[in-house]
Amino acid sequence: METITTYINDNKDRFLSELFDLIRIPSVSAKEENKPDMIRAAEFLKDSLLKAGADKAEIYSTDGHPVLYGEKVVSADAPTILVYGHYDVQPAEPLELWNSPPFEPVIRDGKIWARGADDDKGQLFMHVKAFEYMCKTGNQFCNVKFMIEGEEEVGSVNLEKFCTEHKTMLAADVILISDTTMISLETPSVTSGLRGLSYVQVEVTGPNRDLHSGLYGGAVVNPCNVLCDMIASLKDSNGRVTIPGFYDDVKECSAEERTEMAKRPFNRDKFMQSIGVTQLKGEDGYSDTERIGIRPTLDINGIWGGYIGEGAKTILPSKAFAKISMRLVPYQNAEKIAALFIKHFTSIAPEGITVKAEYLHGGEAYVSPLDTPEYMAASMSVEGSLSKKPIPVRSGGSIPIVSTFEKVLGIKSILLGFGLESDAIHSPNENYPVVNFLKGIETIINYHQQYRFQKK
Repeated sequence: METITTYINDNKDRFLSELFDLIRIPSVSAKEENKPDMIRAAEFLKDSLLKAGADKAEIYSTDGHPVLYGEKVVSADAPTILVYGHYDVQPAEPLELWNSPPFEPVIRDGKIWARGADDDKGQLFMHVKAFEYMCKTGNQFCNVKFMIEGEEEVGSVNLEKFCTEHKTMLAADVILISDTTMISLETPSVTSGLRGLSYVQVEVTGPNRDLHSGLYGGAVVNPCNVLCDMIASLKDSNGRVTIPGFYDDVKECSAEERTEMAKRPFNRDKFMQSIGVTQLKGEDGYSDTERIGIRPTLDINGIWGGYIGEGAKTILPSKAFAKISMRLVPYQNAEKIAALFIKHFTSIAPEGITVKAEYLHGGEAYVSPLDTPEYMAASMSVEGSLSKKPIPVRSGGSIPIVSTFEKVLGIKSILLGFGLESDAIHSPNENYPVVNFLKGIETIINYHQQYRFQKK
């Protein structure tokens, strides 16, 4: 029987060539001009799944970009893995900052350089090639389904409806996703949780027009000053959010899980140097990595008001604005947190000021328990490929669709990502190490085998 490593090595050049053909399709979901490219990318992946051995692959229309579904069922007794990924990519601009054309992939220094090399075409294509190996060699251990969308980079606005309408078709035991990072191949990790998000915009209004700061300043409340004071009051000196009820639903991470997460290498000085700061500060009682991964927080994403043009204009502004995001942890609800924020923020406004606060969007946090067959299969598959047990990592970021999958489909997700923080996703010069791509294929094949064993 041909081994996994031999198969991957023998087909490495073909795998990369096919991936490059996919990357060359500029499937930018945010741009109307690229709509034909979205269809081309979905058709390319449909053809790839059928060639790999899928029994069926079909493209479904949505109110936006299409969703591709494919499957191969080997046994009613075998567990079913639903692979999720996305074929859309971020815009490549600013183009002048790229060292090579963003949609013409090249390999330099052992890395694939192109838009979508990591996020998510490179990582998604690992699953296609792992599936090919299993089909071609007769080593398919689980039933496999694919759900590949084209709107992840614009909020997956039509995917919940698709999941609701096709719940029976999408029935599975676990959802397997490669759209996240690991620490490194030398220090492997598995993302065991994601923070949720509640995003609001506020508008503070004082006088009915901008006023001369000399004629009115000192007698009229300044909305910019007020907004700064109000926002400053949202955290106390210990770094805790002061909104009443904000922490009511927070479930503390266990001591055992905190111990496991603490094994993650973290160089504080190097971290500060990388972002150009000389101090880190957050909620008392937690490490820097815990503040990012397992604690909720509140941050200003943008603030503006009054005159911000060139030179001086002495006014007392009529309005001031801010965009504020709150990253959430498991059991916090995005809409509930937004409602608590709006109630509190409105209540602390001084007399003479009108406040308008609006919930823009959000999603729930997600956590994968470490003692489930699904997570244990992920840990063992990574250890089998990289000869080292992976560290569970709670990511500070959010993938709202993951919590939607659990809510609508009732299925847990495993985040088996092989990207690196240095891959510059969403930025110019996105890249993905070739070795990560190849090791990812091997690990995914291992996952299918391990999951079948764990589910027995």
